[in-house]
Amino acid sequence: MEWYHLYIIFGAVAGAIGVGIYFLRKKFKKRMVDQQVLVDQHKVTVTILVLEKRRDKISNASFPKAVVEKVPRIYKIKKIPIVKAKIGSQIVDLMCDEAVFDKLPDKKSVKVELAGIFIAGIKQGKR
Repeated sequence: MEWYHLYIIFGAVAGAIGVGIYFLRKKFKKRMVDQQVLVDQHKVTVTILVLEKRRDKISNASFPKAVVEKVPRIYKIKKIPIVKAKIGSQIVDLMCDEAVFDKLPDKKSVKVELAGIFIAGIKQGKR
């Protein structure tokens, strides 16, 4: 067997992997846009008092069982940003985006955009 056959096979495999990654990325991007539209439709501005911020597994947070079951498997394994907050008279655990998690002040009252149990953004007001 000559060496150029081996290079052709490696090239074909690399090309197939590249095409597969392209289409998977396109599919995931579409799914992400659909989810973002859904979050934007349901977000409400609420004032919360941030009690604690932590990165933890979703199974360790006090989310309802139905929510934990619907979360994708990858998020059950890895640690996600969780915020324990007081909304009105209730103390609840909330999930949030990494960028929002970094900007949230600890032990302070903040106006946030809330979509269910997901903190979608922080409302900037006068300081």
